[in-house]
Amino acid sequence: MGKRKRQQDYHTKRMKAVQEGSNEQVLRADIRDLLQKTKDLSLTKAQPVTDNGLDSTEAGTSPDAPERFSEIEVKISALSSIGDGLGFSSTSDHVYVVPFTLPGDVAQAKVVTHFAEDHYTLTDFISVLKPSPQRNDALVQCPYFAKCSGCQFQMLSYEDQLAHKRTILEKAYRNFSNLSPEMIPAIGDTIGSPMQYRYRTKITPHFDGPPGCMSRRARKNPSEQEGFKEVPPIGFMIKGTRKTMDIEDCPIATDAVRHGLRKERKRVGEEISKYKRGATILLRETTTRTPTHRQSPAKDDDSRPISKDAKNPSPAPFTTEPSNKPQETLNNKLPPSPSYTETKTYITDQNALSTEHIGPYTFLNPAGSFFQNNNSILQTFTSYIRTHIFPPTTSPQQPPPPPPPNNNNDNEKKATHQPPLKNLIDAYSGSGLFSITLSPLFTTCLGIDIAPSSIASAVKNASLNHTRNATFVAADASQIFAQAGHLSNDETVVVIDPPRKGCDEGFLRQLLR
Repeated sequence: MGKRKRQQDYHTKRMKAVQEGSNEQVLRADIRDLLQKTKDLSLTKAQPVTDNGLDSTEAGTSPDAPERFSEIEVKISALSSIGDGLGFSSTSDHVYVVPFTLPGDVAQAKVVTHFAEDHYTLTDFISVLKPSPQRNDALVQCPYFAKCSGCQFQMLSYEDQLAHKRTILEKAYRNFSNLSPEMIPAIGDTIGSPMQYRYRTKITPHFDGPPGCMSRRARKNPSEQEGFKEVPPIGFMIKGTRKTMDIEDCPIATDAVRHGLRKERKRVGEEISKYKRGATILLRETTTRTPTHRQSPAKDDDSRPISKDAKNPSPAPFTTEPSNKPQETLNNKLPPSPSYTETKTYITDQNALSTEHIGPYTFLNPAGSFFQNNNSILQTFTSYIRTHIFPPTTSPQQPPPPPPPNNNNDNEKKATHQPPLKNLIDAYSGSGLFSITLSPLFTTCLGIDIAPSSIASAVKNASLNHTRNATFVAADASQIFAQAGHLSNDETVVVIDPPRKGCDEGFLRQLLR
């Protein structure tokens, strides 16, 4: 076997069974769409997969496939749903996946891995040879952009980012819903975030262990393992690798979290001799509201305010300007919130409780658990759900207006007598975000989540917000309607906020009954 053949075999991957809902499945669907649009290649169905996950035929590669780590020029034709550019090089029957690129870019890329039978190759971004009209590098605010795996679109206007997110949903319905085109709903415009930077309330930088820390010998005899000889890079993964790059600051994080990152980096550097392995650092913002008429106790310059439930002290807090206007409420049944001052600190203990405020509501969650990491959108988010359950022409506990008359008297009569919505089912409820913020609009609210810890948080949050008509149950969402058998279908609305992989088939079948 010649040298070139060995090199090609080394970086050519055989087609494996793709996990449903994975990035790889989404990427392959986008690649097939692009290849079909070129009308130069008709893809056949995948070959049968053997028990070891490999294709039953021998994976091949084009005689002209560039060698691993060679550099090629790629003209980007499309932006994939996972955020990487898709383009062509010397032929139009093989797609190159290039991160940090946009349609219209001509990019220099380094070849990493061929997937010959799927007609695509993964590459590393090197540079832009000719920029797309959409590209505006002046928008980039992070010195690590185009290396760090965290952000993908800082060079793209926010309006274009929102348009792309709408396209992602359209492609998801087209490629994975199994619906006929006429059944696919129209996707509305994406609602933007009030903040594009300094919004993220949780980050988890990390550092890798010293060389050999994961070897069999080190795991068998931890006491003999050597520690760090110097402070390792502390930050996030380099795009397309398992290597960590040193990140001193993250501009998409809130001011409190960014301050925490600097303090924690310093602490780890001072205590690195205590570590024998790598570690992940949790930084989660927490907020305290103080009415403006209440004076906060004086603090020394060296004081370190502690969140009520936090075990780890936070550094000096960040205080926002007082709110001079009452906060908008999510419904007409609650009085407006008083003016207040917000003090923001950070938490590093994953079991400590972080506090989030959404209009008049307060939510406590373990710092290490999932909660929306962009709190600037939360009031808009929950208000959007409310207005789509009860459009402006209707009000809670009242039926919607009947449709225009038609020739079917039975249907007209049925629509006219549609009962009001009285019940809310909050599937995948988490810590009760929708159940609690929408509870004043309904007689009964039922939240269900598979995680008992989330249900425990939801129960505490309901009590904290004096929500007495909400019940929370820890169970699989596929069994949710067994918990709601006493609720009238015609008087019940279901809010679905599933995990990334979506709703399972059992749940959807119950929903449609």
